[in-house]
Order: sequence, then structure tokens, then C-alpha cells
Amino acid sequence: MALKSLVTGGAGFIGSHLCEALVARGDEVVALDNLSTGARANLETIADHPRFQLIEGDILNERTVEGAVAGMDRVYHLAAAVGVKLVMERAISTIVTNTRGTENVLEACAATKARVLIASSSEVYGKMGESQARPLAEDDDWRLGSTSTRRWSYACTKAIDEFLALAYRDERGLEVVIVRLFNTVGSRQSANYGMVLPAFVKAAREGRDLVVHGDGTQTRCFNYVTDTVEAILRLMEAPAAVGQVVNVGGDRELSINDLASRVIARARASVKVRHIPYATAYGRGFEDMERRTPDLSKLRRLIGETRCRTIDEIIGQVW
Repeated sequence: MALKSLVTGGAGFIGSHLCEALVARGDEVVALDNLSTGARANLETIADHPRFQLIEGDILNERTVEGAVAGMDRVYHLAAAVGVKLVMERAISTIVTNTRGTENVLEACAATKARVLIASSSEVYGKMGESQARPLAEDDDWRLGSTSTRRWSYACTKAIDEFLALAYRDERGLEVVIVRLFNTVGSRQSANYGMVLPAFVKAAREGRDLVVHGDGTQTRCFNYVTDTVEAILRLMEAPAAVGQVVNVGGDRELSINDLASRVIARARASVKVRHIPYATAYGRGFEDMERRTPDLSKLRRLIGETRCRTIDEIIGQVW
């Protein structure tokens, strides 16, 4: 039987790919998006499909959320403030959207008994990657910086989302799955909000120097968007994943300097890497973490092996 599925943030980068995958598997799909950072163009491949509908609305509006959730079997909650640049420039809307919006979604799902997946973030781990050699596991402690450092407000909101989702599970019996996403990249990702790979690719294709914030030795693991979507879909349907927090990401760690070099090699252009201080890029109130690598053993226990493309494969897909 086909499921009825709602994707909040469905016109966004990951959300649009998820909507496509849900339509492809036979679901009746509704995307809810206020189009602040998402775009109708992201959904052009399914815009006229008889099993797809886009509702332009905001997760901060309780009635809008209640109406969208009504009758749904599955709710994928991806709507959130996105990107370091947006977090640094619009802290109030970031905090309110990520907390109050998630509360509205959880309350509506609890009323209808729809299973819900909450998209959290590896930002929740904060500085933990700097103090341990092993990858970050879901039950590790988390350590954030001072509240005067604005960067950590986003991490805190995502942690609150997780606490709230698990509280709804315990007190209201809501079926929830929480995924902590690590640096998802791919087509449709905008460079406008501080996303590193699309910014590098855009600069290289235009023959401009690639701008690296800090010294570039900070490391990340990147995961291609369709691989992230596949993991999300499989986790949502895995009974053992209900009530769990699960890392979703790639397992190949590389430095931002290395990423820049690989993009330049792909471009075959005479562009260079230019380093700028974080304060120049984002102003006061920013800190970065030196290392952020996921432990994916829980993910694999729950759904088996998942595809993790190499960074050169990912760059080729983004190009």
C-alpha cells in the first residue's frame, strides 16, 4: 500500500531529493516549505506529478502544520534554518524556527500518530571531535562553547529538537527517528549560505580563487545527497530505528585544504587557494571545530551497508 508522506522543507536541497525518491517509490507526497531558502525550481522534475503537491507555508504556523500533517503516515521534518552564514546573521529566526517549528511538527504528529523523522545535525557534537581520536558516536557526550559565541546557538537548537522528540516518544508514545546529518552535499545545494563545496565549485568554474576560512586544516566527511536520502528512507521504515538517534554521513575524512585542491584539479584552472580569518568571513562570535567524523556502526547495524561515495565521485556529481 502506498504511504502518504509529508516533507517539511521539501523545496530545499535535501528535501527536494527526498520528495523525488518518495514519489518514485509510489508514495503520495506533500512538500511544505515557505520558500525562504528552498525553491520551486528544485521540484521541477515532480511538480506536475499527480501524486505530488507543494504547500507554500511556514512550520511556525500551527494551523498550517496541523493541516499538512493530517492524514499522513510518515512525516520527514527537514525544515530548519540552514548554513553558517544564515545562523550568524539571523540568530533569532534560527533559534525560533528550529525550536518552535519542531515543536509544532511533533505536536501535530502526536495528535495523528504519524511516524516522524527529525533531521538533526552533527553540529550537536560541538567541539567533541577535537578531544578524541575515534569517530563521534551517538551516545558520546557533547561539548559546546560559550553562549556568547553565536555559532553554538544552532547546535543547541538541534539538541533541544532531539530532547523534545525523545520526550514525545516517552510521554506521548510518538514513533520518532532522529538522524544526525554530517555534511550532505550534491546538486541543488546553494553556495549562498556558507556551504563549502558548492562555493568551491562555483569559484573554480568562474576562474576565481577558492576562499578557505581559517587555515584549512579542519577536516570533514562528505556524503552525497542521494546516499543520505537512501539512508533516511531505510531508517524510517526500520522498526529498530524508532526511538533512536543515528548518525548519517560519509566515512572518508579529508581537510578543507585537500577538498580545495581536488576541486582545482577537477577544474584544470590556474586558480589558487586564498585563506581568510573566520572573523573576516563571519564577524565576531564564530568558532569552528577542527574535526567532525561520524561513527557509522549504529547506522549499519540498523539498515546494513550504505553507499559512501569518494570525494572525487562527489565533486564529479556536483560539477
